[in-house]
Amino acid sequence: MTKFLWRALIFVYVAQLLSDLIVPVIVRLCCYCLQLVLGHGARRLHVSAAYRAKAQVSMSRFEPTSFINYEKLHSNVNIVRKRLNRPLTLSEKIVYGHLDDPHNQEIDRGRTYLRLRPDRVAMQDATAQMAMLQFISSGLPKVAVPSTIHCDHLIEAQIGGVKDLARAKEVNQEVYNFLSSAGAKYGVGFWKPGSGIIHQIILENYAYPGVMLIGTDSHTPNGGGLGSICIGVGGADAVDVMAGIPWELKCPKVIGVKLTGTLSGWTSPKDVILKVAGILTVKGGTGAIVEYHGPGVDSISCTGMATICNMGAEIGATTSVFPYNHRMRTYLEKTGRGEIAALSDEYSDLLVPDEGCEYDQIIELNLDELKPHINGPFTPDLAHPVSKVGAEAEKNGWPLEVKVGLIGSCTNSSYEDMGRAVSVAKQALDKGLKCKAQFTVTPGSEQIRATIERDGYSKILGDVGGVVLANACGPCIGQWDRRDIKKGDKNTIVTSFNRNFTARNDANPATHAFVTSPEIVTALAIAGTLNFNPETDYLTAPNGEKFKLQPPSADELPKRDFDPGQDTYQHPPADGTSLRVDVSPQSNRLQLLEPFDKWSGNDLEDLLVLIKVKGKCTTDHISAAGPWLKFRGHLDNISNNMLIGAVNSENDAINKIKNHLTGEYGGVPDVARHYKANGVSWVAVGDDNYGEGSSREHAALEPRHLGGRAIIVKSFARIHGTSSLLSTENKNVSAAHNCRKGCCNTGCLKQEIRVTAPTHGRNANCNILSIGGKLLLGGRSLLSSTILPDDKISIRGLKTFAPGKPLTAVVKHSDGSEDTLELNHTFNETQIEWFKAGSALNRMKELQH
Repeated sequence: MTKFLWRALIFVYVAQLLSDLIVPVIVRLCCYCLQLVLGHGARRLHVSAAYRAKAQVSMSRFEPTSFINYEKLHSNVNIVRKRLNRPLTLSEKIVYGHLDDPHNQEIDRGRTYLRLRPDRVAMQDATAQMAMLQFISSGLPKVAVPSTIHCDHLIEAQIGGVKDLARAKEVNQEVYNFLSSAGAKYGVGFWKPGSGIIHQIILENYAYPGVMLIGTDSHTPNGGGLGSICIGVGGADAVDVMAGIPWELKCPKVIGVKLTGTLSGWTSPKDVILKVAGILTVKGGTGAIVEYHGPGVDSISCTGMATICNMGAEIGATTSVFPYNHRMRTYLEKTGRGEIAALSDEYSDLLVPDEGCEYDQIIELNLDELKPHINGPFTPDLAHPVSKVGAEAEKNGWPLEVKVGLIGSCTNSSYEDMGRAVSVAKQALDKGLKCKAQFTVTPGSEQIRATIERDGYSKILGDVGGVVLANACGPCIGQWDRRDIKKGDKNTIVTSFNRNFTARNDANPATHAFVTSPEIVTALAIAGTLNFNPETDYLTAPNGEKFKLQPPSADELPKRDFDPGQDTYQHPPADGTSLRVDVSPQSNRLQLLEPFDKWSGNDLEDLLVLIKVKGKCTTDHISAAGPWLKFRGHLDNISNNMLIGAVNSENDAINKIKNHLTGEYGGVPDVARHYKANGVSWVAVGDDNYGEGSSREHAALEPRHLGGRAIIVKSFARIHGTSSLLSTENKNVSAAHNCRKGCCNTGCLKQEIRVTAPTHGRNANCNILSIGGKLLLGGRSLLSSTILPDDKISIRGLKTFAPGKPLTAVVKHSDGSEDTLELNHTFNETQIEWFKAGSALNRMKELQH
């Protein structure tokens, strides 16, 4: 009997083994033959429903009942490919594969708006406050798609990781409790403070080839390094997706970046995007997805690809993406997602571009010829080879001495990044050298922190002079209590961050910030000067010996498995309906939202010009971060920072504008509040690429909250449009192509002074009309000559507001003369309904009744 049982068990085991090993081989052979007949678009077939069931793989270990649905993606792609009758790029496959209606959706790159069904939502704690407040206002019981909150923005760098984290937990307890309880009640996963930066957590746990994820942070595209379409948006967009409403995106153009050659020596993945930023500038990627391809891709690690996609936000791109390859497979396996890697292998033809696909623009980079770069100061697209930045600094009067070197952030905090910095640091230590500059290290996640500590990296970085900060954004977003200089002191810092706008990192407008790779930051921190090229220049050891640093080398991934560190994830309960989420009326950190008023039914008459902004106006100028982050959940309090960083064209002053009711000068928010209290509506006027930078819906909400009705600019940045759309309160008229939702959300009109209406930005609180391109009057731009600080502007045609039908602006000058401008807008029928209802949320509530 025993022998019989053993034989039976052996038979069952062998049968199962044959099923697992031989059947897939037969399937793949059949698939190969089928592909020869049907072409590249044909995917492998499954022999039975039982085998198909084996392919069910969870999206993440935290959501075991939410499965990857490559079958639907494949089906949608085939429908669209047949309709368009052409090969598709990778980004088109993933985007069109998530269409709400692939059979009938109008698809025209750069023109039509797509209705999409993203797979999941991720929110960082600063933007999650407003997003969750908006979701609460919707009245829905639970999110419709897997969603997460990540506590990374509210931790200020001051002393060191442990103490800074403890202080943040105490200072932000009210906000953390709100986010934790709201997540539990509405089914949202909660990553506690200390978990790490949202984008690193997503890469480690949630991104996978072919997924579409939207995140309430501009650097969400980081996930493109794992073959994902990850797009930074504002809170309102996140609320749409969490509410189960199709999400709208202007059909992106596709910029192809063909990589040839191989990365080597001091050249790193960061140099790819630094070079691309120099080519495309901060607005060259607007309205487009940047898709990397070519043989050079395989020389870049998965986390290196993420670095490139992350900083794609600085060129205004909708997102960036790389094709699935073995580097991604290895990363998935090393982060405990071998089943996803196997499934991606099976559907690999779906996760790469079709042969013969066409791009709207192509850039070619030979990685064999690419040199280390450093970009800045004050803008991330001012690109210099490291070998030339010293001479440029001397010529332009930029401080040569490097005061602080900072490595880490969401852009460059992977195990490989830290390893390459350690490789440089160890060479200096071996010669008895330490950093001449201050040196800080920001791990991207608890997993990275624990692993580099286990493997000795942290000790080496500490020995060379580094201070390990908390697993958080920290100095990258201005959460830095910097004390080595005074405000106004001219100085230079070098970082491995992604953004270097004026006063971005330390609130000091005289700080010259440069962005580069972690290894170059480390080398320059050791040398203490910008005028140092590690490829050719020598350092001097304490004993007088001169030596040259060798190119850094490091493991792409740890030889041992990652150390997960502390468990910092809070899983939402299966049923949170009985839980309470309280917001105190006395709180100065949180404030429940009140809906904006519906459209009155009339045109907007005699709007005052609050401010006419001169030059660059990023979201940091419109709604600063740093110390203001603590008010992200309180719209009225954070509105006290509205446009306080913008330069007034009338007097070249910051936060000093004329109150046309009193004749006195005051701060921008103060004058706006005075106008609002007296029932006077206003507009703001700006320049090119208004609102570049972060997905900061507050930059769109604040103008509407303080009485703004329109923003008139030459052009909007895409991210400001999406963020704007975020504001769920009042969506008025928007004129920019992508400004639509923000404006709709907040009831503010966005207007662009361009011959061609803008292709970006959706402002949340402003009625924004796009004044079509640079109309010229007497040879001068209308923006600079026709609209003056003491003008009054009327926006007419709202009673017959319709898609494709321009509106009119009548500009009344103080001398009694007038100018009439045609305002182009990009609202569709749905968005006009939002406008009339006062906001997207208002319209959502109307439809529930």
